[in-house]
Amino acid sequence: MAASAGRINKLFGTDGGLMLSLYSTFPDNFDPQTMPLMVTIDALEVPLWCDRFERRGIAGATASFADFDTERRAQELIGLEFRVDDPADEQDDEFYLEDLIGFEAVVEEAGSETKHAGIVTNFYDSEMNPLFEVETGGHQVLIPAAEEFIAHIDFEERRIHFVLPEGLLNLE
Repeated sequence: MAASAGRINKLFGTDGGLMLSLYSTFPDNFDPQTMPLMVTIDALEVPLWCDRFERRGIAGATASFADFDTERRAQELIGLEFRVDDPADEQDDEFYLEDLIGFEAVVEEAGSETKHAGIVTNFYDSEMNPLFEVETGGHQVLIPAAEEFIAHIDFEERRIHFVLPEGLLNLE
């Protein structure tokens, strides 16, 4: 969760406008069209989309919000701190297993010094038993796409390291 970026201080005008104090953590690249101000109301995260946002110096701004368009409604927001979740700050850690096709595969069996190198050539998506197809040593082998068999994925080097139970690979 992002740190507090400011506080809603008081009403501004009669149409639901509000005066905001901006903390030093308020992002310079704030875009009111694509980034809401996030507040917590009754333990719920609520996005406030700006109808109007105008900077007033370095540490101040005025704003009005779509769902808080009257003085009475805007009064509910006074005193709340807000955050700005900058999409550029979020790292997208999500990936799909089929994204690993083409990665170099390093396969070793537990208890053995033997390592096989190959390439992930396909992914078979099945709810019961998803499998990677790996071409290694001139053979096509199927490796369960199970978390316990994947020791490490290096996205920069495009390499996946598998550690398999002894006897799972039968390349002889």
